[in-house]
Amino acid sequence: MFTLLIFGLLLPFAFGSVPFGLLITWSAGMGDIRAIGSGNVGATNVLRTGKKGLAIATLLCDAGKGALAVFIADAMGGGNSWLPLIAGVVAILGHIFSPWLGFKGGKGVATSIGVILALSWPVGVCAILVWVFMAWKFRYSSLAALTAAASTPIFALIFADWKLAIAYLCIALLVASHHQENIKRLQAGTESQISFGKKPDDQ
Repeated sequence: MFTLLIFGLLLPFAFGSVPFGLLITWSAGMGDIRAIGSGNVGATNVLRTGKKGLAIATLLCDAGKGALAVFIADAMGGGNSWLPLIAGVVAILGHIFSPWLGFKGGKGVATSIGVILALSWPVGVCAILVWVFMAWKFRYSSLAALTAAASTPIFALIFADWKLAIAYLCIALLVASHHQENIKRLQAGTESQISFGKKPDDQ
């Protein structure tokens, strides 16, 4: 119970709650990222500052904190196969409901990427490939993220086991639950598109 409390719940939530997007943009003199674009603290909104380097740094840090939570839980779990799965989901919850931001936060995509890769790199690679294809084909980052997340339980059943599929299903539901406004804009045809070096259709 102590191991679960510390390495499955408290530490993962603490890792996930660190708002790297806010810290990175603030330290770079960009002000409060929550006053820009969507007001989100994730890498996609950081990119709206025009600073690709800051967006990449945010992406890596947000993904890294999720992966770190999984790795530590795995190392300290004594062979408990559920502990890393719980830690990964909790880290994403920490990102989405950061106490440093009034229990608000990002949408969990980057942190989910880190968790998914840490739990099973073959599944992670497949999910990234799905994201890349969907982003290239339709130019919607939100659609790509939702599709990639939804594909992970299927890939888990192929490459891993049902336990991992359950964890990935929880992650996919978390990601989807925090993309409701994006889903509405996708249905209405007003969602912002990825520019790929060109000016997006909707900023």
